[in-house]
Amino acid sequence: MADRVLDEESRQREHLVISLSGAHAYGFPSPDSDLDLKSIHVASTASLLALQPRHVPAERLEVLEGVEVDYSSNELQPVLLGILQGNGNYLERVLGAIPVRSLPELEALRPHVRAVLSRRIHRHYRGFAQGQLREWEKSGFRSAKKLLYVLRTALTGAHALRTGEVETDVTVLLEPYGFSEAHALVEQKLRGERSELPEALSERWRSEVARAFAVLDAAEGASVLPLEPPAPAVAALEAWLLDVRRQRFEA
Repeated sequence: MADRVLDEESRQREHLVISLSGAHAYGFPSPDSDLDLKSIHVASTASLLALQPRHVPAERLEVLEGVEVDYSSNELQPVLLGILQGNGNYLERVLGAIPVRSLPELEALRPHVRAVLSRRIHRHYRGFAQGQLREWEKSGFRSAKKLLYVLRTALTGAHALRTGEVETDVTVLLEPYGFSEAHALVEQKLRGERSELPEALSERWRSEVARAFAVLDAAEGASVLPLEPPAPAVAALEAWLLDVRRQRFEA
């Protein structure tokens, strides 16, 4: 379904990776779920050295066969800077989600990204989960999708802090972190993108959802990650980026 969109966008920029994100990567896609495509592209080095270099993100929203396809892409350098700052959105494009298309360089990049992971990711995942909690509140505490986004974000962050591994599928994380009862939420969401929680289930999770933030905060204190990205790993990541730029100077 999305091949036409990806083919057209790939003619305009070179994608390091195009990942399937959203409900499909988070473990609760319904038949009418959107297709969220998050990408990283590599601009030609010559264009970056021009008089007015620009790292222009690309966005496209289109409905195909009744399904919304949401494509976005960011240039490699801002993505790597974001990862150093703890941006989980960018981190998941490299280490998580579901790659749809990728270049061989992605495999070379992944160990460098793992090496620069730090506890900075806690701030991002907590802020993102708080934002999703506000969205759940706006739904009257009824949207199964919004509640699952809160849990998914908090537990992905907690798992990354404790293990250094990025897992976006919430169904993999529920039991290890004490949320096995949330499988009922997943079952509800699988029925439809706008599926609403029964009042009793909604009421129960209004008091339970705070526990996900407690798990995330506890993971920061018990994290295997350093407080800051290690300087040697940052230097190695920069060397990798420079090598990518050299290879594409004439591109």
